[in-house]
Amino acid sequence: MTTPFADRLDAAVQRLGNPCLVGLDPHLELLPEEFAVARDPEAPRAERARAVERFLLEVVELAAGKVPAVKPQSAFFERLGADGALAWERVCAAAREAGLLVIGDVKRSDIASTAEAYGRAYLEDAGEARCDAITVNPYLGADSIEPLLEVCRRSGAGLFVLVRTSNPGSALFQHHGEPPLVHLVAREVARWGEGLRGECGLSSVGAVVGATHAGEIGKLRALMPYTPFLVPGYGAQGAGAAETVPSFLGGGRGALVNSSRGILFAARRPEHEGKSWKDAARDALDAMVAEFRALFDAPR
Repeated sequence: MTTPFADRLDAAVQRLGNPCLVGLDPHLELLPEEFAVARDPEAPRAERARAVERFLLEVVELAAGKVPAVKPQSAFFERLGADGALAWERVCAAAREAGLLVIGDVKRSDIASTAEAYGRAYLEDAGEARCDAITVNPYLGADSIEPLLEVCRRSGAGLFVLVRTSNPGSALFQHHGEPPLVHLVAREVARWGEGLRGECGLSSVGAVVGATHAGEIGKLRALMPYTPFLVPGYGAQGAGAAETVPSFLGGGRGALVNSSRGILFAARRPEHEGKSWKDAARDALDAMVAEFRALFDAPR
């Protein structure tokens, strides 16, 4: 039987001594010059997709053995149609082969039968390109999540449910009502996860909780004590390591902190001026890992 996602995630964080997650967001307009064909609308689509794939395979190589997981963002692949879908599968398969957990940032949601199809597509049917977990949107209600939970029970996969997102406009709906909608969602996430707790004590049903809302994280952690957090907002979106601390359980467990642009496009930042894109990305990743190890006084 496949080890539950919660146990695989917890073991990877402890083995590597850090909770860092590299977001694979290949913004076409930001790719280094050697991959510039990816943003050329006149170039064959297959060639553009291969450039995205080559770039991300090099990022995967940088991340392997340093961090627990990567998070490919499906939208940037979908821009390139069927060729982009093939690049997605190759990147996911390469990341798995490199020993990284793969969290598909797909944010899917739909009625029950379609939700099940999404879950099977990403978590069961893709072979070596399958994801270990995916992000999902809960706002269609419980019947859009329950089929995904069943897929997780069968496959040992995981989910990260959108709870408190990092974007500036998130409060429009997430803060609505009393208690606020975000708290109702958090309670449901905790309930959904009860039947999917691993031996480590954590659930395979996680929550997306942005570091840009640091003042709210403690309350959400209290509502979801066994829920792994996926924490966007660090780095390019403005939050620092200190803002992420309330996301964690003891010893730096129970959360993954994402950095995407801050790693992939670090060469654009003044402190990395003159470096190749790859050296800049490597140095930015090493700095992030060191920052979080120091935060939790982790060995390595």
